[in-house]
Amino acid sequence: MINYLSLRPRNLLSDEFRHLLLLLYWPVYGILFWYVEAHYPVENYFAVYHPLDDLIPFCELFVLPYMFWFAFIVGMLAYTLFWDVDAFRRMMWFTIFTYSTTLVIYFLFPTCQELRPAVFERDNFLTRFMADFYAYDTNTNVCPSLHVIGSWAVVFTAWHTPLFRKPAWAVSFGVMGVLISASTVFLKQHSLWDVIAAVPLCIIGWLLCFAPRCKQRVKAESAAV
Repeated sequence: MINYLSLRPRNLLSDEFRHLLLLLYWPVYGILFWYVEAHYPVENYFAVYHPLDDLIPFCELFVLPYMFWFAFIVGMLAYTLFWDVDAFRRMMWFTIFTYSTTLVIYFLFPTCQELRPAVFERDNFLTRFMADFYAYDTNTNVCPSLHVIGSWAVVFTAWHTPLFRKPAWAVSFGVMGVLISASTVFLKQHSLWDVIAAVPLCIIGWLLCFAPRCKQRVKAESAAV
């Protein structure tokens, strides 16, 4: 566990603490995302639609994995920040690559989706929550899906850490990644195309940030046998 109590401005650039500088990406990303959300004219957006979108029913139960996404990301960042700095670095570089690429796409090819139901078939706490969430969350800048990319950043990081590589944990994280990805289309927050577009980004991000360490681990384990 990293002892952050010894952190001082003078040693922020030391080998022990300079990984914290990666956290500066989040406010920079937030500002740029806010800008692309707030300053693009509506007529510039391209509506994303896949024919299978019409066959996917709205299901409010997916609110649970969809909202868990926020704790999923923050929780893994917090865990690795204290207990696995190498995994933290790899998660952050994966995020920096995939989220920055996605921002470039949003700037060059702004998208929206027009899939949200005008009325809900059922009236319950979850549908009322989604109605409020729709009012808060815009339907723009959707392709590729950041919800999908962020969830697999956590899954890949979990599979990289010694604790979460254990079979039960690894399967649990993988299932949660699938559920969060599925929730984006079942809540009509994204088109199927948004999920599909996120896949190659996640694959490239894994190859750049996690695959080299996996190869090193396999070689080390083979040498130890």
